[in-house]
Amino acid sequence: MNGLEGRGAVVTGGGRGIGRAVAEALSAAGAAVVVAARSEAELEETAAALRARGGDAHAVACDVTDEAAVGRLAEAAVERLGEVDILVNNAGASFAQPLHRLTLEQWHDALAVNATGPFLCTRVFLPAMVERGRGRVVTVASVAGLTGGPYIAAYAAAKHAAVGFVRAVAAEVAGRGVTVNAVCPGYVDTDMTRSSIRRIVEKTGRTEDEARAAILEHSPQGRLISAEEVAHAVTFLCSEGARGINGEALVVDGGELRR
Repeated sequence: MNGLEGRGAVVTGGGRGIGRAVAEALSAAGAAVVVAARSEAELEETAAALRARGGDAHAVACDVTDEAAVGRLAEAAVERLGEVDILVNNAGASFAQPLHRLTLEQWHDALAVNATGPFLCTRVFLPAMVERGRGRVVTVASVAGLTGGPYIAAYAAAKHAAVGFVRAVAAEVAGRGVTVNAVCPGYVDTDMTRSSIRRIVEKTGRTEDEARAAILEHSPQGRLISAEEVAHAVTFLCSEGARGINGEALVVDGGELRR
């Protein structure tokens, strides 16, 4: 893995799960990191853990669906890091509901956090990267952004929007020293997947083990992807060695889409 010494990175949804793993990986590679999310307690704990390992880490509370809050995040990140060379749009939320029960509010919520959040954050951090001729933007999307599935119409639509946004912006900045890519995980061993398992239990009457087995049926490897595996993929895309990769959606799913 190429080093990221001297780079400043912002990771949204950085307090737990994939976001925390990404922050840890970037920090281990030498980047100074700002972690952002709505939960201040989780953010402070994450930043403190990174500093305890010798990293340069800061916590900034931010709701990525709020334009003004994203603006404040940008100001705080520049103040703490000097320059932001890396943006990881990780904040997201899953939604599962049969279409006939899907409300307009749920639809808007799915789009807001999974698609509008990456738009707002990328829009505010990208111009300075382009001006300097150096930068990396990685959006953590989902295999749901490349395919579909029952009961995830809002989530899949939002993740498709995120992947489409990545590809369009990548074309816009091509040849200017900045790359924009997506990582599309399958089921990851995080609280989000555990919530999915609980929903299956509640709605179907299956046991937790049966619900987990139903999810694992999607994986040719018969396991959940780890947050660390996703973080490694993100960190690679942020490295100098990945400068030739732009506008891609890197799938990390154990081969699920290739079945």
